Amino acid sequence: MSPDLAARIKRLIVSTLHLDGRSPDSIGDDEPLFGAGGLGLDSIDALELVVAIEREFGVSVPEGKIDPDVFRTVRALAHWLEPRLGAATPTAATRS
Repeated sequence: MSPDLAARIKRLIVSTLHLDGRSPDSIGDDEPLFGAGGLGLDSIDALELVVAIEREFGVSVPEGKIDPDVFRTVRALAHWLEPRLGAATPTAATRS
């Protein structure tokens, strides 16, 4: 897993879901995103996160195909994203 990708995912989670009081660095790579014992995200958060991921990374998450294992942790999400990104990942300079 690329540390840069994990950092981008963490920043996206904090900014998209308005996690006041949490910094991206405070989110562990293996910290559960949903349920007790983790960030405590819910199904509405999941939908918002999917839209943000699609926009940020230019990938498509098929409707109805949100795999709970993929969205379990930042590490799992990064492993899912890496092969889908290739060289087409927009950079901060080219994103609008």
